[in-house]
Amino acid sequence: MRFMIIVKATKDSEEGVMPTEKLLAEMASYHEELQKAGMLVDASGLQPSAKGWRIRYQGDKRSVVDGPFAETKELIAGYTLIQAESREEAIEWTRRFPNPTIDGAACEIEVRQLFELEDFAPGEAIERFRELDVCFEKRPQDASTL
Repeated sequence: MRFMIIVKATKDSEEGVMPTEKLLAEMASYHEELQKAGMLVDASGLQPSAKGWRIRYQGDKRSVVDGPFAETKELIAGYTLIQAESREEAIEWTRRFPNPTIDGAACEIEVRQLFELEDFAPGEAIERFRELDVCFEKRPQDASTL
């Protein structure tokens, strides 16, 4: 089972304020532990929404809307993808996730389970995804596989 740990954006992250050395060290330690446990799939921080855009759909038409985006609570500042044997194991690891705010303020992270190809009914489209050999259900065995 794969899970995405979603770090929500804050006013600081949207203003481009970089994390402190202390926070970076805590995050590095946590991610090193995940890697040693063979659970780390991917992790990254995101640039502020001012450097991003959204694609707005209206039927077949698409339009580009440039950032920044006003509602910080709807934005994400980073993510970590983990591979766990169970929901309980994922909860155990996410409870250890360092407080992602610069000043240790109250905040929350969100955790969502990713779909696996086996969650969908068999069909031609699912087989096409299998042939892409994307990250579905791949669990790193050691640091050299990342």
